[in-house]
Amino acid sequence: MNFSTLIIGSDINAYYMARCYHELYNKKVDIICKERMGFTYYSSITNIIIEQDLWKSDVFVKTLVDYALSHDYQNTKILLIGTNDFYVRLIVENSDELSKYFYFNYPKLDIINNLLIKENFYLAYKDSTLDLPKTYIYKCLSNQDIPIWDEFPMILKPGDGFLYHKHEFAGMKKVYKIYSNDELLKSIREIEASGYDGNLILQEFIPGGDDALFDSIFYCNSKGKAELMTLAQIALQERTKTAIGNCTVLINGFDEHGFDEGLVNKLKNFLESINYTGFAEFDLKYDYRDKKYKVLEINPRQARSSYYLSYCGYNLVKYLIDDVIFNKEHDLVLIRDKMVLSFVPKCIIKKYITNDTVKSEITNLIKNKKFVNPLKYKKDRSLIRIPYLIYRDFNYIRKYKNNIF
Repeated sequence: MNFSTLIIGSDINAYYMARCYHELYNKKVDIICKERMGFTYYSSITNIIIEQDLWKSDVFVKTLVDYALSHDYQNTKILLIGTNDFYVRLIVENSDELSKYFYFNYPKLDIINNLLIKENFYLAYKDSTLDLPKTYIYKCLSNQDIPIWDEFPMILKPGDGFLYHKHEFAGMKKVYKIYSNDELLKSIREIEASGYDGNLILQEFIPGGDDALFDSIFYCNSKGKAELMTLAQIALQERTKTAIGNCTVLINGFDEHGFDEGLVNKLKNFLESINYTGFAEFDLKYDYRDKKYKVLEINPRQARSSYYLSYCGYNLVKYLIDDVIFNKEHDLVLIRDKMVLSFVPKCIIKKYITNDTVKSEITNLIKNKKFVNPLKYKKDRSLIRIPYLIYRDFNYIRKYKNNIF
């Protein structure tokens, strides 16, 4: 049986999925994307196809169908992988047409909507087994009163990220950390002035820094059964306003509060109870006040930092291929292997991680060579990639120095 893989996107996520494919087959992989990004463009393991209007649904479908028609889809099974929320949504929304040509594994559209539209998430699952932060939903450009908040800091963020980013404005943030009711009112009015008329999420701030955050990844096969699950403690996040919330350093298999298998099983049971399929990432924050792990969001795809599963021996692309191409099932595995994933140079780890327990764990794992940067792949022999990655390292040093929250 002939089969191949097509990746949609050009970011970090797209690169490490291309790396996963290359590690399996030692072959280049095709990537279709909207714009070139250094992660994938400066690479010897990718073939880049650019379509500037790829975010338009009709163009998206036509581009993918044309690709399939030119790649003998009738005799070749083509695995399709989306690498951000927008592409996942486009795949799912057009699954009736795309499934004629491609093989993929994503949740149904109603689940996608409950996860990606944040107000839907908190309303749909407020009575579930998940522990969620206290949340209030505000409708922009309505006559709704803005609530008086009584505990600061608090968090403000858009309920519909797709709609929000269609109304860019100066000072725009992915997430707002608010310190007073006056600041809350000012921020809401600035967002409304941009024309954004979706909902805003007003939420309690759970105390703690980057090291209070946790990452949990699952793969649920096309029959809705979990096959992979992890729990990792985050050590550092990105530092720029538009990227905050993205992990830069984590430790898989480690939790300074005690590795809680019960927590991971609870998350697994939740996914299986809603018949979830595909990769899922839970963003969690440990609340020392009640010793619970609060779910901040669930992403319906492999996450920016999910390469650590492959580094531990559980190749993400292989699990997809085994499932949707060969109909092969795997027994459930909780990946306990301790290792460090980092996108930043080691000098940043040394300087900016202030939690001594976490820093000591990372130091020991680095000494034992349990450390990986997904972007630094020895078999990627692009000559321009080396200076590109060196520039990224120096840029990270600048960003952490100038943007300490």
